[in-house]
Amino acid sequence: MVLGIETSCDETGIALLEDGERILSAGVASQESIHAPYAGVVPELASRQHLRLLGQMLQTCVREAGVSLPQIELVAVTRGPGLAGCLLSGVSFAKGLAYGLGVSVLGVNHIEAHIYSCCLAGDVEFPALALVVSGGHTLLVLVRGWGCYELLGQTRDDAVGEAYDKVASMIGLPFPGGPAVEARAMRCGSGPGAGRTASGGVSFPRPLSTSGDLNFSFSGLKTAVLYWLKKHAGKPLNEDEVDGVAHGFQEAVIEVLLKKTLRAAQRADARCMLLAGGVARNESLRRRLQEGARGIGIALHCAPKEYCTDNGVMVAALGYRKYTGGVRDDWSLDIAPGLKLVKSEA
Repeated sequence: MVLGIETSCDETGIALLEDGERILSAGVASQESIHAPYAGVVPELASRQHLRLLGQMLQTCVREAGVSLPQIELVAVTRGPGLAGCLLSGVSFAKGLAYGLGVSVLGVNHIEAHIYSCCLAGDVEFPALALVVSGGHTLLVLVRGWGCYELLGQTRDDAVGEAYDKVASMIGLPFPGGPAVEARAMRCGSGPGAGRTASGGVSFPRPLSTSGDLNFSFSGLKTAVLYWLKKHAGKPLNEDEVDGVAHGFQEAVIEVLLKKTLRAAQRADARCMLLAGGVARNESLRRRLQEGARGIGIALHCAPKEYCTDNGVMVAALGYRKYTGGVRDDWSLDIAPGLKLVKSEA
């Protein structure tokens, strides 16, 4: 029985899994209302909230699972990458709990846990091409087997989720920006308007789409949105214009992600594609990648929507696999805010 603890950013996740697969209980506490006034995560506030929540969430998790604390045999916890204070909250709690129970503690890589969460949707064939898209990460990773990864491409600047948050703030949408922009993009109609495409969205550039490599850049796209807005200085956007900007921005993002991911999958002769991370909840991205994968004759495994954002289930599941595979940590386990998935990652 494995307890998984996730506190890399602004979501507190705890889960109990049996044999790495059977989910006995799981809970995630969001901090959206705390950070919304700042249009972004405030690390100090996030780490303090983790400390407030971990104890009571553990009690709830154990109660809902119908087990007792002494039945826990392993405590798995995210050790990086992430915000230092947030990681320290989780790792300190996990080490104290494991020590008190007399069981092992194991640190896991946050990005690897996201990729591994795709196993929750079914068996994965190797080699697999993984696209990880979140608020802090945008990566293309070749997965030759669990624990064997090759970095093929990554963002040169903003992560895609970060770009969503910033664009949302620019056009007056709430934090977090991903769900808000997606909802408004889906409302975009085909009415007339300056700078609009036939579908009703504003046309924005597709950064690095013809670069030939597998890297991403979203800072320029964010700037393109800013320049478009400057042309409307002093004139508040109406509802149709907000929808149009959201639609145009999302179309540009998805087109680039799709083009690069399919290119990577074909170059690597991947047997399947994986989609993970908080932005993987985006329905348009999931649908377009599904169509693209089908077009090149391979399957797409998406992490279940409820386990795309940071959660304890993915940490417990990966912790079980690593522990049963012989990986061990001792009480010197420490946080690693800049932890890489592969050594070649810049």
